[in-house]
Amino acid sequence: MTKSWFLIVNPTAGNGNFNKLWLKIKHELKIQQLEYSFVLTKYHKHEIDLVHKAINKGYKNIISVGGDGTLHHIVNGIMTQKKIQTNKITVGIIPLGTGNDWIKTYNIPKNIKKAIILIKKRNTIYQDIGFLKLKSTSAYFNNVAGIGYDGYVVNKLNKLKRFGSIAYLISGISGLVLYKKPTFTIAINNQIITSKCLMTLFGICKYSGGGMQLTDYKSTNDGLLDVSIVKNLTFLNLLFNVPKLYNGLITNHKKVDTYLSTELLITPKNLDKAIYIQADGELIGTGSVKVTICKQAIQFVINS
Repeated sequence: MTKSWFLIVNPTAGNGNFNKLWLKIKHELKIQQLEYSFVLTKYHKHEIDLVHKAINKGYKNIISVGGDGTLHHIVNGIMTQKKIQTNKITVGIIPLGTGNDWIKTYNIPKNIKKAIILIKKRNTIYQDIGFLKLKSTSAYFNNVAGIGYDGYVVNKLNKLKRFGSIAYLISGISGLVLYKKPTFTIAINNQIITSKCLMTLFGICKYSGGGMQLTDYKSTNDGLLDVSIVKNLTFLNLLFNVPKLYNGLITNHKKVDTYLSTELLITPKNLDKAIYIQADGELIGTGSVKVTICKQAIQFVINS
């Protein structure tokens, strides 16, 4: 096993300023005397294949250079490889994306120099990883996932990413008037809940949607999902509570129920209608979903 870092670099990150940022990253890596190899991603989900190849070559230390999507696919690569135990792998982050929600939980700076110094210090935490099982596919997630309106927003979001972290709010509020809330049957903690819902969220970390706090966050490694069942919230409910979307108080709203659970099963009443499921801001699929958790599955470099 090599002690060198393997960088997986997304050249579409950085808001069109990638070449300049990449030169700065290489300069700082040299200053910090970090031994590394790197590969640029060439297509969607390329990270998964790159992780598999890197681990097969003996790498146990991986750096994600990009945004939340890049990290999401790297995590899926780690969780789907069969070479070594996933908790033997360490992941560092040099953030270049627009939203960068995952790093906010751990106060990882967007500043390239400071992020690389953190990686050199190698202060790590074992973090839980979530798992989504759909009828025709599956995916792991490291931050926050959900079904319903948040998936609908992610499906629309690609056209608005140029607006940065505010894009989620713009997309969310603009489409809410036309969105018809589905009825979900949710099996959680030995009970069955049937309700018309705006969305149901399941989180491990604290922030999503460009800095929003939509779950009652507890811990990233307690083996429990932070679940928010957001019921019949209206356009006006959200409009008058925008600050609470960002300070976490939205979870106290009378139309939001929160739970801690190791697993849940969500089934939309009308399976003929596309009910979108997202994970870490990536669209996963539609329909029913079973959500479980893998406790303390990967080591991440964090800000102590």
